[in-house]
Amino acid sequence: MKICILSDSHDNRPYLEAAVRAAIAAGAEVVLHCGDLVAPSTLEVIRPLNIPVHVIHGNNTGDLYMMGRVASKEANRTHYYGQDAGINLADRRIFMVHYPHYAEAMAATGDWDLVCCGHDHLANIHTVKNLAGKYTWLVNPGTVGGINAPATWVLGDLETMEFTLQYVKSDDRVEYAT
Repeated sequence: MKICILSDSHDNRPYLEAAVRAAIAAGAEVVLHCGDLVAPSTLEVIRPLNIPVHVIHGNNTGDLYMMGRVASKEANRTHYYGQDAGINLADRRIFMVHYPHYAEAMAATGDWDLVCCGHDHLANIHTVKNLAGKYTWLVNPGTVGGINAPATWVLGDLETMEFTLQYVKSDDRVEYAT
């Protein structure tokens, strides 16, 4: 199963939509958003793409009540967890949290196959030696919103556990009327 890992969209609808469209074109079946979505209505740009979205909030929480309402709508494919989430996809244990230091600690436990985070807008993909003497993947996709850094996201393959950094291309962005 291929997945789209992104974070820190900060209400940048054109970049968020462009990243998810590119991920779907590359075979992604699920989106993991590691926080700082901000306004829950930002998810409306990807709702028509009919892909499940797992989202947590970050330090720019926006309207948490409305996020809960958006996620609870009938026939919605948005799953909202709060400040962090432990989920299973394709027989892989995945932990999502916004903060890199928290992610590093969770990766070190050995309880997870993949830990995803955001917050610092610095894309980083590496493994962490864990307490079980093995390695856990730690993926920070950077900022899909392009906040003080290039607009990036990560395409992951849960079967092969390969993760590649992707850039939102200027010609992929969707422009919205303001």
